Amino acid sequence: MCKERAVVLRDENLFRLPESSRGDCPICCLPISLDNLKSTLQTCCSKLICNGCVYANMLRERGNNLKHRCPFCRHPMPKTKKENRKNRKKRVAVKDPVALRELGGEHYDKGDYSGAFPYLTEAAAFGDMYAHYSLSVMYGEGKGVEKDDEMAWYHLEEAAIGGHHLARYNLAVRERENGRFDRAVKHFIIAANLGDDASIKQLRIGYIFSLGYTDGKVRKEDFASALRAHQA
Repeated sequence: MCKERAVVLRDENLFRLPESSRGDCPICCLPISLDNLKSTLQTCCSKLICNGCVYANMLRERGNNLKHRCPFCRHPMPKTKKENRKNRKKRVAVKDPVALRELGGEHYDKGDYSGAFPYLTEAAAFGDMYAHYSLSVMYGEGKGVEKDDEMAWYHLEEAAIGGHHLARYNLAVRERENGRFDRAVKHFIIAANLGDDASIKQLRIGYIFSLGYTDGKVRKEDFASALRAHQA
């Protein structure tokens, strides 16, 4: 009975619509775009700031002949990669999850998976959803750690619960492959609400061809609601 209740509670948490893991710009308070090219991560404070605010701050500084500083914490902007690394090192020292994740990602991109794993694990423990997503890949592919499908699934779900749109999309695809279409569509709907383009396309296909819901269809009202949220 306890295990059954735990499964029910897990599903309630899993299928609750979360805020995007991207968060809001700390300057203008508007949602950060899923497009990585439309925001900038500040190594001094680990804040993700939309490029509109970055540009506005730059214009203000140029117009008033001011030194270039972070729009959020006002720390002098780094001029070299060495200064960037120095900033990140300071943030890692105080266990900043974003800095830990970025350092882990740097090791991962270099192919140093065993070096990436401890940083990403620590970042995930502090609640970083991108770290959870990376760990799901590492456990799933056996990179830097012994392959473990159960742990891969756990971290994928944790990332999705925290609003990571790619994790949510991947859960949807895997549930569909397992024949659990009702769960797949729920995941697609949540991912579409978070702004994921691929998920709204999958819902459109499911709606057109009448595939995927508990009765064999993506319901019109669900597709319409997801489409409105995606376009918002």
